[in-house]
Amino acid sequence: MKKFIVSFFGLVILILSIILISNIINDNIQEEISKINEAKSKDLVLKSFKAQTQNTNYNYLNIQRPDFVEIAKKSINTVVHVKSSSSKSDYSIEDFIFGRSQRRPQVGSGSGVIISSDGYIITNHHVIETAEDIQITTNNNQSFDATIIGSDEQNDIALLKIETQDELPYAVFGDSDTTQIGEWVLAVGNPFNLTSTVTAGIISAKSRSLDPTGRTTQSYIQTDAAVNPGNSGGALINDQGELIGINTAIQTQTGSYVGYSFAVPSNIAKKVIEDILEYGNVQYGFLGVTGTSLNSFRAKELKVEDTEGFFINGIDKESGANTAGIKIGDIIKDIDGIKISKFSDLKGYLNTKRPNDIVEVNLKRDDQSKKVKVQLNRNERINFYLIGILKNMSPDELSERNLDDGVKISEFNSDYKSYWEDYGVKENDVIRKINGEDINSISDIDKIVTSRKYYDPISIEILTQENKLERFNFR
Repeated sequence: MKKFIVSFFGLVILILSIILISNIINDNIQEEISKINEAKSKDLVLKSFKAQTQNTNYNYLNIQRPDFVEIAKKSINTVVHVKSSSSKSDYSIEDFIFGRSQRRPQVGSGSGVIISSDGYIITNHHVIETAEDIQITTNNNQSFDATIIGSDEQNDIALLKIETQDELPYAVFGDSDTTQIGEWVLAVGNPFNLTSTVTAGIISAKSRSLDPTGRTTQSYIQTDAAVNPGNSGGALINDQGELIGINTAIQTQTGSYVGYSFAVPSNIAKKVIEDILEYGNVQYGFLGVTGTSLNSFRAKELKVEDTEGFFINGIDKESGANTAGIKIGDIIKDIDGIKISKFSDLKGYLNTKRPNDIVEVNLKRDDQSKKVKVQLNRNERINFYLIGILKNMSPDELSERNLDDGVKISEFNSDYKSYWEDYGVKENDVIRKINGEDINSISDIDKIVTSRKYYDPISIEILTQENKLERFNFR
């Protein structure tokens, strides 16, 4: 019996030993196989990298740097120095002590671009905004008095004119919609009163907005070409020598260039100038949708898969978008082939259009692509964040209220709706004044919105349907 037990345990130990040795051998084999596979993988990747290095064909890339010398020669004579002066009403204690006049001249400096041989010049609105006298100095040191033909604060573009018997060199507009990130550009201007300064860089971004509140509409070209105070109104030139932007802003805490700057795209600037010459003011094409730019957070919130595009959450009943069959929940992916990733893309492209223009909108609806043609109409509404949608009143509405002009409340902002209703303010009540200024049309409201700071106090006068004038103050 003892022999049987000893034999049995010996057999068990032998079997366990064989199993253990087999596992150890198997693990070693698997480890060696893994090492061999890893080595093969590394070898394949290495060979792939080497093959790419040896065989990659860069012929499709234009890696030759543009001839900046020739481009600068052509463009530098089209850029002028703009010197503006105005009277300032500030009266300091020094003025009182030294007996100086209350009105002292205030001198500003910027740049401009000649856009026609007979002396039309484009610059920034903020360069000549308060100007009473404007003097233009060309690159060959000729000086001229200039007059303001028109100006558009929203796009920061102004048109000047000088009189001369000579034909002037002028810049040719390029197509800013076709520019691409990474393209070489030159910035030409007069920073710090240093005339005829040229700097080089690349396009760093497009459709850039500098307003974090979203209350203003901006769509700048961003570049790393050095731009400083005095460059405003100068030219942004592409590698073909074409004008693709008007340098307008830097974003800095020091007041000087810190690595990037911004320009109004040439397509917007050109359209503004054409409108000023033809109509006397700027015409804006109105699509008639409201919504939000998509990103991963909003896509999850709205339960959509797209993280790029413009999600439509509201449509004006009288707009071309509504007539064309665009619906709430649609996502705008592109317009006329121009990609729409965010609101500044949408607004930037629409700023190049006029009422009655027809655009082709590529939508995504229920995971299906759909193209519709939309006729733009005139913008008769504005989204005023403290109230909601405000609209210009029709002739019949004005006649009914015995008014010459005015703006009505069309739709309340959901954030403030209960507030206004608690105070008896209703839709179709009329906005008469904001901050003491008469409100005749939505353009008056737009000027107030763009000029005031977000947290500034604001007062609003509303004429109710019972013809009672109510005043509201916000701080």
